Amino acid sequence: MSDSLWSHWGWPLATAVLGLVFAGLVFRQYLVRRKAHQAAWSVGLLFYGVAAVFEAWSEYSDHWDPTVYRLYIVLAASLVGFLGLGSLYLIARRQWLGHLYLAFTLVAFAIFLYGAFTVKLDMTKLVPGITVGGQALGESLSFPRFMSLFFNIPGSIFLLGGAVLSIYRFSRKKEYAYRMWANVLIAAGTILIAYAGSRARLGVTPGLYPAEMFASALLLAGFLMAGSLRTGAKAIGARITTERGVAGRDEVGASEPVVAAEPGSSEADS
Repeated sequence: MSDSLWSHWGWPLATAVLGLVFAGLVFRQYLVRRKAHQAAWSVGLLFYGVAAVFEAWSEYSDHWDPTVYRLYIVLAASLVGFLGLGSLYLIARRQWLGHLYLAFTLVAFAIFLYGAFTVKLDMTKLVPGITVGGQALGESLSFPRFMSLFFNIPGSIFLLGGAVLSIYRFSRKKEYAYRMWANVLIAAGTILIAYAGSRARLGVTPGLYPAEMFASALLLAGFLMAGSLRTGAKAIGARITTERGVAGRDEVGASEPVVAAEPGSSEADS
């Protein structure tokens, strides 16, 4: 397919809509529950949506503003780090582990932001109609471009690891099967983001925008499917109530004298 199709502004526009809706839903949860993982996910998803807005506008206007690009590349590279931070806060038994990774992420973010706004851009790469990725910052392992590794590697590990752990935990109870499949979607979206980001860092950018859009759709679908743990808890409660009811009827029946059932009665049919 042509570069014009891969870099069409419609892909990042769809990603922006999905990402910002997702960020709003998670932030609404944070306002109610005040959980650290929801705050971290809200930041990561906000970065996701805003970075996609920059992509869409630059492709639509046929112009990549250097300042917009510098901010865009920092947000696009660091978002996985904040999403992974949210997963770490959720699964870690000790919250200080999340605090430690938060400090690491903020320091890496500050260094990357400084580098992105001080490095001389390769303007030959900053051209609409091709998917830029991080190429305009310089060679793959040059500063500050290599700083993306400090977000992509640990962030992907925590995000994917959290999804895999949740798949294992929820697969053990059928009442939570919906949560298992929700995390399958989240894991698939994470893998797609990590794969596309890794290719873009190496300079292989065709397909980046569509990959971002499909990844955001998978993540949002997983979030919506996961819903609340109350759904599974209610199903377990209903099953326990039913089992107790059956056991209670069995006990009552055992304590009563056996009476021959009349032909055609429901007791005889059971």
